[in-house]
Amino acid sequence: QVQLVESGGGLVQAGGSLRLSCAASGRTFSSFPRGWFRQAQGKEREFVAAISVSGGSSDYADSVKGRFTISRDNAKNTVYLQMNSLKPEDTADYYCAASSTFRATVGAPEYWGQGTQVTVSS
Repeated sequence: QVQLVESGGGLVQAGGSLRLSCAASGRTFSSFPRGWFRQAQGKEREFVAAISVSGGSSDYADSVKGRFTISRDNAKNTVYLQMNSLKPEDTADYYCAASSTFRATVGAPEYWGQGTQVTVSS
């Protein structure tokens, strides 16, 4: 059974930081691009960040550029999202994702985690 399991969410004040982790089990995702999405209450799920297999390339939503950093450790089958300078509008459920191509990881991932909640208070 393939599983992507997020952790690291929580409550933080505006301007603070959190690091999300997404561990994979059931198969190795070291050869898959990985990504993060988020969904705020009442809104559609949106792309946040993606990283290539090697980690040498990444892509970010304009709203998080310069504040969020995606990284990966293929030996641990884990991807991370370092979130700095958090804003109340970053409040959402964050989902990790994976797909066989970078384009699909950004647009329509094949695999999803169950989500972790991030709340940023003002």
